[in-house]
Amino acid sequence: MSGDIRNVEYGLNKIFEGAQDFLPLMGTDYVEFYVGNAKQSAHFYKTAFGFQSLAYAGLETGVRDRASYVLAQNKIRIVLTTPLVSDSPIAEHIKKHGDGVKVIALWVEDARKSFEETVKRGAKPFMEPTVEKDEFGEVVRSGIYTYGETVHVFVERKKYDGLFLPGYRKWESVYNPPASGLKFIDHMVGNVGWGEMNTWVKWYEDVMGFVNFLSFDDKQIHTEYSALMSKVMSNGNGRIKFPINEPAEGKKKSQIEEYLDFYEGSGCQHIAVATDNIIETVKHLRANGVEFLSAPPHAYYEEVPTRLGEHMKIFHEDLAELEKLAILIDADEEGYLLQIFTKPVEDRPTLFFEIIQRMGAKGFGAGNFKALFESIEREQMKRGTL
Repeated sequence: MSGDIRNVEYGLNKIFEGAQDFLPLMGTDYVEFYVGNAKQSAHFYKTAFGFQSLAYAGLETGVRDRASYVLAQNKIRIVLTTPLVSDSPIAEHIKKHGDGVKVIALWVEDARKSFEETVKRGAKPFMEPTVEKDEFGEVVRSGIYTYGETVHVFVERKKYDGLFLPGYRKWESVYNPPASGLKFIDHMVGNVGWGEMNTWVKWYEDVMGFVNFLSFDDKQIHTEYSALMSKVMSNGNGRIKFPINEPAEGKKKSQIEEYLDFYEGSGCQHIAVATDNIIETVKHLRANGVEFLSAPPHAYYEEVPTRLGEHMKIFHEDLAELEKLAILIDADEEGYLLQIFTKPVEDRPTLFFEIIQRMGAKGFGAGNFKALFESIEREQMKRGTL
C-alpha cells in the first residue's frame, strides 16, 4: 500500500464536514494559458493531445490586443491566449514566465457572491464582477489572485447558451484529429517557494473554504539527491483538488527548485487529466509525438502485486503492456490508480501533464513518488539543472 492514506490529516469523509459552503464550486470551467504564439500552440494541442477546435476571439471578432483559441476534449476546455501588442500585460507575463497557466477558471452558481466572499476573507481582487452579453445570453465573471501571478476566475453561466463566452465565435477548422480519450481535469498542482506551502494551505482554507486532506513531507517524498513537501487541498464536493508543493533541502536541486528558477516564481506545475483507458490513451499520445518520462526499472513492475495487495483481484490491465508504456501503478485502501507524466511541453522545464486512470483510488500515487522523481532527475541531469 502507498503512503497516501497513512498520511491523511483529514480523512476524505472529513472534507464534507470541514469544507465551508460559502463557495460552492461545480467544477473546472476552463484553464487559460498565456503563450507566445497561440495559433501554433493550438496546432500542437490538437495534433499531440487530440483537442478539438471550439471557439476563437481576436482581430476578426473586434479584439485588438490579443488572440485566444479555445480547444475542448470531453469536459476539458483550454484557452490559449497570445498578445498582439508589445506593451500588453500578457506579453509581460510571457516575457517573465514563458508559456504557462494564467487562469484556473472555476464554474460557480453566483460569480458576484464568490468574489465578495473570497475578497472579504483576504483575497486580492483580479477582476471585479463583470457581465458579458451576446445574443446567447449573459455570463458573469469575477476573479482573484492565488499563488504567484496565477488567478482563479469564477464563471457563472446559468443565463448563457452560447458556445463558450460572449465575444468568441465558433472556430471552424477542417483539421480536427481524433480525440485521445482525455475526459476531465482530475487535479492541478501548484509549486510555491521555500517556506510558502503552509501559507497557501491556510489561504485556501481561509479564503476558499478548502480543507487539507493529504500531506507528504520530505521524509516521504525524496530520492538520494532531492526532496519536496506537498499538501493536497480540496473543496467540499471533492471536484476541485489543488496539491501545493514546496522545495525541501536535499543534496542537489529538486524539480520544484528547477521549476521556480525557470518560471521565475510560483505557478502551476502540472495538470492531471483523467482517462478511462490509460493504455489506449498513452498509445495514442505517443503516436502523436507526446514525450513521456522514462520507465522505472523492471524490478518496479515485479513488485506491483505486493504493492497492490488485495486489489490484484480486480487488477485487469496487462502488466507487461504497462511496463512497455512506462505507466506507473499505485494503490490505497479504496482501489488502485494508473498514471504517467509527460516531459515539459515547452523549452523551459516548467509545465507538464499527468495522465491518470483511477480504479477506485483517491490518492495521488505516493507509492510512485520515488520512481517518478528519479525519472525526473534523469531529465534534470540531461539539462544540467540537478
